[in-house]
Order: sequence, then C-alpha cells, then structure tokens
Amino acid sequence: MATSWAPVSGATHFATKVELTISCENLMDMDVFSKSDPLCVLYINTSGSHWYEYGRTEMILNCLNPKFAKKFVLDYYFEMVQRLKFCVFDIDNDTYDLSDDDFLGELECTLGQIVSNRQMTRSLLLKNKRPAGRGTITICAEEITDTRVANFEVSARKLDKKYLWWSDPFLEFFKQTETGWQLAHRTEVVYNNLNPVWKPFRISLRSLCGGDVEKPIKVDCYDHHVNGSHELIGSFKTTLAEMQTGTHICPAEFECINPKKLKKKNYNNSGVICVKQCQVQKEYTFLDFIMGGCQFNFTIAIDFTGSNGDPRNPQSLHYINPEGYNEYVTAIWAVGNVIQDYDSDQMFPVFGFGAQVPPAWQVSHEFPVNFNPSNPFCAGIDGVVNAYCQCLPQIKLWGPTNFSPIINHVACFARQALRQNVAAQYFVLLIITDGVITDMDQTRAAIVEASRLPMSIIIVGVGMADFSAMEFLDSDDRLLRSPNGDVASRDIVQFVPFRQFHGNSLALAQSVLAELPDQVASFFNAYKLKPPNTLSVPEPT
Repeated sequence: MATSWAPVSGATHFATKVELTISCENLMDMDVFSKSDPLCVLYINTSGSHWYEYGRTEMILNCLNPKFAKKFVLDYYFEMVQRLKFCVFDIDNDTYDLSDDDFLGELECTLGQIVSNRQMTRSLLLKNKRPAGRGTITICAEEITDTRVANFEVSARKLDKKYLWWSDPFLEFFKQTETGWQLAHRTEVVYNNLNPVWKPFRISLRSLCGGDVEKPIKVDCYDHHVNGSHELIGSFKTTLAEMQTGTHICPAEFECINPKKLKKKNYNNSGVICVKQCQVQKEYTFLDFIMGGCQFNFTIAIDFTGSNGDPRNPQSLHYINPEGYNEYVTAIWAVGNVIQDYDSDQMFPVFGFGAQVPPAWQVSHEFPVNFNPSNPFCAGIDGVVNAYCQCLPQIKLWGPTNFSPIINHVACFARQALRQNVAAQYFVLLIITDGVITDMDQTRAAIVEASRLPMSIIIVGVGMADFSAMEFLDSDDRLLRSPNGDVASRDIVQFVPFRQFHGNSLALAQSVLAELPDQVASFFNAYKLKPPNTLSVPEPT
C-alpha cells in the first residue's frame, strides 16, 4: 500500500508496515424491515481539519456485529502523530457517495494508540460526540514482516441441505489469537449447490496463522441468508501443514461438524471440505519490484468535451486562473509529482478526448495534446502542463465522453510488456474528466480486459457533475463485469472526486495512489513475474 504520511524532510524516518483488522459489535439498527448493512471507512488526517479517505472495507448485509475481511495496511512512523478516523455507515444504495447513507458512529484515534494496544476496543461516537447506542469498534494491529501467501483451491461435497433441498455455502477462515478467533478470509457464496467449488483464493500467512504452519486454524462453513442470519453448516479445526498435504489427485479432506447435531443418532458429519491445493508462495513486495528495475509508464488523458464550458469563461473548468491553475492542472501536478519519480526518462504521453481537432475539425477521442502523433510525449510534468495550456485555444470542446479508446490504447502497450515475461513495466493511466461516460458498455469491456494486464486506471472527477458512473467502475465491493458477463480478474480503477479535497493536492495524491502499490505487487506475484534485476533484490522471505 502507499505511504500514508509524507515524512518531514531533513529527518531520517523508518516506516513499519502495519495491518489493521476491523470488527464492530452492537451497531445501531437503522433499517425498518432488516438489519443495518455496515461498511467501515478509514480517513487519514493530513493537516488541521483536512481528512482524506484512505480505504473502505467490504459491506456486510444485515449484520449488527460485523467482522470485516478486508484489511487496511499503513506505514507506521514511531516519531510521528498519525491521526486516523474510522467511520461506520449503513449502506442503503449502490452509490459511492456516503452522504445519503446512515451514519452509525466513528472513532478518532492515532495509529500509535492502536499499535501500542495491539487490540483496541472503543465506543463509537456520533457527530455530536454522544455514544452511538451501544456500538463498539475493535481494531487489531499486526506488523507485516512475512510476505508469504497460501494459494488455495477448495471444494466441498455432500453438504447439509439447509433450505428445502439446497444450501448457498461459503467459508470463513479464522486465525487463533490471544483473545479468540480472528477472521482471516471469507470466500464468495456458491448458490444452490451442495457440492460447491469455490474460486481459487489466497491468504497471507500472517493473517492465517502468523507464519506458524502448526498453529490451529478454524474453518466455518455457512449457508448464506440474505437477511444476514447465516446458518452454520459445520466447522473444523486444522493447521496449514495439514492443508498443505492436499493435491488435486488426493485432496486433504476435513469433516464439517455441526455441534448441534453431535447428539443425533447415526450423525457422521454435515459434509466434507476438500483442499485440493494449499501452496505456500514467497512474494516480492512493491519496493522489491521498484528497486529491481520495474518502471512506471504514466499516461494522462484529459476531457475536452463541451460540458466543461468555454475555456475563456471564468466559470469553465478549463479556465486557467491568474495563478496558472484550474482543477485539471492541480490534478496533473498532484498525481504526476509522485509518479514521475518512478519513470526514468520523465517523458509522459498526454492525450485529449471529446474535442474537434484541427485541421479537419473532426471529433477525436485519442489525440496528442502536443499535436504530434508520432511523438506524443511531454518532458516532465512541467511539459505536460505547458502542452495542455497551449492546446486549449487550438481545439473546439465538443463530445461525447468516450473512455474506451484511450484505455485500449494504453492496454495495447501493457499487453506487449506482459509478453516480456518479467516485471519490467507497469502502466498507469490518469483520466481527468468532468462528467458522465457515453460509451459505458465499451468502457466496462475495456477495463475488464485491462484487468489482466500490468495496468491501473486513476480517474479524477472535476466539477460538480454526477459521478455515479465512475463510482460504478471503481468496483471496491464487487468485481466489474463487462456487458457480456466477463468478470474482471481484479479491481484496477481508483476514482475520486476532486471537490472532496478542497484544493488539497497532497491529500488528492495520497488518496488516488493509495491502492497502486498493492495493485502492482499483487499483479506481478499472481503472474509469478520477477523484477528484471533480481540480483539487486533479495529473494522474498
């Protein structure tokens, strides 16, 4: 994950990566006919009253005592006060905006408090600082020193029927801690199946067993209920060492036992869980790839559609104020200043879309802002801003707003890089836009295809438009699907509205880049690609 706070210059700072696990109890019930659907958001303080959103857990349906599977990874600096705020919401719709969701309470604290306690439980507070009912939040901190993961392939057979003649099973894996069992991973639900095969998944050894292959692990199998009252099918305890014995030919098998049925005559089990693969793999970190020679290729795409307004009008989003800035320029500087340090030649291709371009004055959705198709590169972020400013008076803002051409353009180069069979290049596309996507189906298909390539997409929304379409593309809760049903292999889109940061470019950069290091490392590790200069990087341990 990205560094969460910029260290003070002139001092030597040593960061320790810390993983936070979140759970809540006794949340307020805000829904009339069901229970609350909670989600936890982590905000980080940059300065004074400025907070930016760092990340979100998954949303859990109909649950007042949620245990969130998604964790937060932060850089911890002993010598710095790092203020955090955990906010819990009852999610009532599919929009990314939280202003229309019920607020269930918050906790403001420092990362130092969490680390020193290791496990900290506090009451949730409302905005007026009164208790949010009996709601509490528990945060567990663990230092990341082990980069190994276990890759699983798991199925089951003859599970108990829980409703008429079927069940909708899912699994939960728990790590044993000093204070009880801590959720490490939750699989997807396989609907209407007593012999389910779950999608392959991976769990870090740190989360699963603290790196100890002989440490007890608990696995629960549940029948999923929409109202949140999931019914236990059965459970078992094992160790990583036992699960590692499983193969496709001879799986490691574990009987699911339901304690309520043990006294029944002739009861054997409630089904069998089959571990076909449990392979421990050492992983490279983001820094391993960077220090090993992996280069970022940063491409910028700028929205020149008519909805931005006439650039000569001070109300236009493309109007450049006397200080030389607008929201487009600020976004370019904020993200580019961080990315450029990882690009050795400091040359960035910049494209525009949605404008009529000379000399034919036809609408283009992929034109170089320097009007040089054979060399669309700009020298440094200064060059990018200069090319943008010089381009504005030479084009006519038009439409529609099509994303897919520029996404496919960058994906073409990412596809070529993947054929090198080494983690040499990763592509980042920054799209700055003011409005609604016109080619949504084509954009979804392009993103799903790009999810299998060394590529990430950052979308910054400027102005006050409705950005629900962009929020849909940033699939934090569920992976994006193309119109033909093809599912993305991972989430590669990060969307943020510029207005959320009130001109704070540091917070903007930290927010949009927060997911990038994990996207880079997880992609190359999933494809088993090593850094190009492996001699300069020690083998992962």
